[in-house]
Amino acid sequence: MNLTSANLQALYKAYKTNFQQGFNSLGEQGALYELFCTTVPSTTAVEVYPWLKSLPRMREWLGDRVIHGLESSDFSIRNRKFELTAGVPRDAIEDDTYGVYGPTFQEFGRSSREHPNELAVEVLEANPLCYDGQNLFDTDHPVLDASGAETSVSNDMGGSGPAWYVMDLSRAIKPMVFQRRRDYDFRALTDLMSDRVFMTDDFMFGTDARVNAGPGLWQLVVRSHQEFNAANYKAARQRLTTLTGDHGRPLGLRHTHTMVPNHLEGEARVILMNQNDAAGATNPWQNTSQLILNPWLASA
Repeated sequence: MNLTSANLQALYKAYKTNFQQGFNSLGEQGALYELFCTTVPSTTAVEVYPWLKSLPRMREWLGDRVIHGLESSDFSIRNRKFELTAGVPRDAIEDDTYGVYGPTFQEFGRSSREHPNELAVEVLEANPLCYDGQNLFDTDHPVLDASGAETSVSNDMGGSGPAWYVMDLSRAIKPMVFQRRRDYDFRALTDLMSDRVFMTDDFMFGTDARVNAGPGLWQLVVRSHQEFNAANYKAARQRLTTLTGDHGRPLGLRHTHTMVPNHLEGEARVILMNQNDAAGATNPWQNTSQLILNPWLASA
């Protein structure tokens, strides 16, 4: 191939097509993170989130309105930059062997589509601080009891095995946040006169983005490191659905989804989908929540 501007632009478009093919190849699985993350467009380097201390409920209007305060001063998520870049040798383009790089840029597209799934789990498993100053999964979330005294509430069932999660994903706000400042895009450096090309004799192709993930509302998720069995599933489910807000007010939580790593798929399917349990009795947990099989969750 002659290294004209037109030919190099055509090569860029061909590689971008490869990128887009890879990006689209995951289908719905590429948006796995959207099940448990509130997706937020970001407009600054750091986004400050004004979460309520607890999920709001309607009340009878007697006297003045009761104003719910939004807690935002200490809870923010800073965007991070990510990139994936490869150099295609000038010789490969001149010798018409550039086609062998097409699958590489398909993988670039797949990686870009998968990255939010990976990042959301990375942050989830890091157990970051959330808006109340406690870790997302903690035994000491502060809540006011019926008398107005502060008490500690737990959304962590303990244990020492791989983590699995029960969640209420029926609401607009989710247990996690994924914010996007600059979306994933495929770009190229193909100017023969650029310093980079002059020094390396490689043309640069790659993708980058400015994004991050962080905790949403801890009340919407319970974590367990215990064995995934019917008894522990029942306990985690009850913990989630009986969580209350300040002054003991019910939150109306619903256990809609259970998220497990790949190696717990069998145990989860038995409990969530089988009509009968191991003893042949009716399985009371059949179809009580939807299974999310997340390949990015740690298996150990």
